[in-house]
Amino acid sequence: MKRVEVVPPNPDWPQQFAQAAQEIAAALGDRVVQIHHIGSTSIPGIYAKPVIDLLVEVDDINAVDAHNESLAAIGYEAMGEFGIPGRRYFRRDNAAGFRTHNAHTFATASPEIARHLTFRDYMIAHPDHAQTYSELKQKLAAQFPTDIEGYMDGKDSFIKAMDQQAAIWQRSHDSASKPDSFNATNTSQFDSK
Repeated sequence: MKRVEVVPPNPDWPQQFAQAAQEIAAALGDRVVQIHHIGSTSIPGIYAKPVIDLLVEVDDINAVDAHNESLAAIGYEAMGEFGIPGRRYFRRDNAAGFRTHNAHTFATASPEIARHLTFRDYMIAHPDHAQTYSELKQKLAAQFPTDIEGYMDGKDSFIKAMDQQAAIWQRSHDSASKPDSFNATNTSQFDSK
């Protein structure tokens, strides 16, 4: 039975993202528009499950399916839409069977991209909310040590409330600079805070 593990912030998470982004960009080739670091490991200073979440922006979501084998070659299992229409979800586990990476792949026009990036950017800009989220995740991991569904359900209302606040905040702020993104047109370009 796998445990729900929430760990202190790791200064290596941005580098782990950068490495994974380069590998995925190479596997998907010219389909990739940009790759963003999302999820709790992209928010500085908070506890997180030690899993790097990548949001992969592509020019054609249906063309991604032809790259399942090249992603499998670097350890990613193709899961299809996995509950979100228009997504291609890939996951990677380590040799011990623990999840290390999630790659959420969407076409550039998908509203899911803006939602994920706005949540991340809002949390970075509002460290008090980020710390509340961090404390909630620690509490839920202790409460549901072997129940990932219970852990996820416990975060749901907080995430929905933050999504709403983040959307309002986004409309009133210029978010031209996005931290921890990999632009496939310039493989040396990484933005990080």
